Amino acid sequence: MSSVPPGPAQDRPGSPDGLRTGAQYLADIGNDGRQVIYDGEIVRDVTTHPAFSGAARSIAGLWDIAADPANRELMTYPSPRTGKPVLWCYHIPQRPEDLRPRRRMIQRWTEHTFGLMGRTPDHVAGFFAGFAACPAFFATAGQHYADNLTSFYEFARDNHLYISYALAPPQIDRSKPSHAQSDPTLCAGVVGERDGGIVLKGAQQLATGAPFSDYLFLSCIHPQVPGDENHAISVAIPINAPGLKIYPRRSYATNAVTEFDYPLSSRFDETDALITLDDVFVPWERVFIYRDVALCRDQWRKTPSHVYGNYQAQIRYATKLKFLLGVMKYHCEITGVDALPASQAALGEMAALASIVDVMVEAQETRATVEDGVVWPSRVALYSVMALQSDINPRLIDLARDLSGGAMIMLPSSRLDYDNPETARELERYIASPGFPSKRRVALLKLAWDLIGSEFGGRHQQYEKFYGGPAITNKLHLYRNYDFAAAKQLAEAALTSSEP
Repeated sequence: MSSVPPGPAQDRPGSPDGLRTGAQYLADIGNDGRQVIYDGEIVRDVTTHPAFSGAARSIAGLWDIAADPANRELMTYPSPRTGKPVLWCYHIPQRPEDLRPRRRMIQRWTEHTFGLMGRTPDHVAGFFAGFAACPAFFATAGQHYADNLTSFYEFARDNHLYISYALAPPQIDRSKPSHAQSDPTLCAGVVGERDGGIVLKGAQQLATGAPFSDYLFLSCIHPQVPGDENHAISVAIPINAPGLKIYPRRSYATNAVTEFDYPLSSRFDETDALITLDDVFVPWERVFIYRDVALCRDQWRKTPSHVYGNYQAQIRYATKLKFLLGVMKYHCEITGVDALPASQAALGEMAALASIVDVMVEAQETRATVEDGVVWPSRVALYSVMALQSDINPRLIDLARDLSGGAMIMLPSSRLDYDNPETARELERYIASPGFPSKRRVALLKLAWDLIGSEFGGRHQQYEKFYGGPAITNKLHLYRNYDFAAAKQLAEAALTSSEP
């Protein structure tokens, strides 16, 4: 079995120590045969298509940050296999203090995107680091599955791959399991075996970032039941594999007239997508779980994969909230309400909510545990903040709207209004604030609107509300991990001391 499938080469000419640069990333994903379906046509090159090019350039910027020799220690560590620098997000921590360099690397990337791209390459990298930390788990179905997983993890790490994932069946009839749908091949699953591998058919979602990735990790995170064995798989597929199609939702970048008017939509819409599989062949080397409902369920909680991936997600969310607070602080200064106690109180409440997320990220590190030689960030800290996220985010957005009033919607139609000298003079007279010339004031308010009021902003509110699945999911995670025994001991002590 070959352990090195086709993909981006590790030794890329012109990049120090083989690190991937932005230009090389764009060259790797441009016109490589991937089938992204948009407006009824196949997008031949996502790096130049107006719906995707802005996000592709933003992701390319991440690779440039990582490849910059000045950021070598911040972004990378030596690969255990080659000795060459690889990204910290692929590191398997063995001591709690190993989490800090991982956080610094992730945080640097989140600052580049202002926390607005949730499925950057460091996200699924964390999942695979968590899987690779526990190869014995995969070996329970056969040592070859553990070997496959470890081999692919090392390949992805050493070649700086961008992996997206699709983990949920399509919303066809949620009252029925996958195998009981009107057609059992509607949900992605195995339909056959061939020499050297398996054949997949069906659909899976919610593949955020898939149009920009190198590989797709396909599995299932939803509950499965006996009979769902064909759908109980974990595999890695090149994103340009024959028969794999990507159906992204409408890109908000297509409505971005200029970057001035839509400064976020135009650059950071990573897009969410449906994946369809039409007899897609997956070699056995890229199969990690095969027709096993129990393993497919337990991969998320008996390895630290879910914890590592969501540790990254909370670092990203903390940066996004800091960005929101910065925008709204500027907003209050521009509109002249910054000195009002009511505005200060609203900003203070926003800061309190943002600080909960920030501090809980640190708590995942300070309360981390070491289990069988592998570090697990605190599950109680992680799932506590994830359980609150669907309540915290709407409150923050409401506070931002209260602070803004009508300012964000009373704006010139576009940057072009400033290109006409006559209209520019009026805008400079009537839409300005002390210390903030008209154009800068408008730019800030358009930034605020794109963050919380545009289609892009609306998608982000939906994204954060259901980021970790339905609210009950994270509450159940917390129920399983909270120390109720210690809590009951306190209650028992009170009962005992009060008894006659």
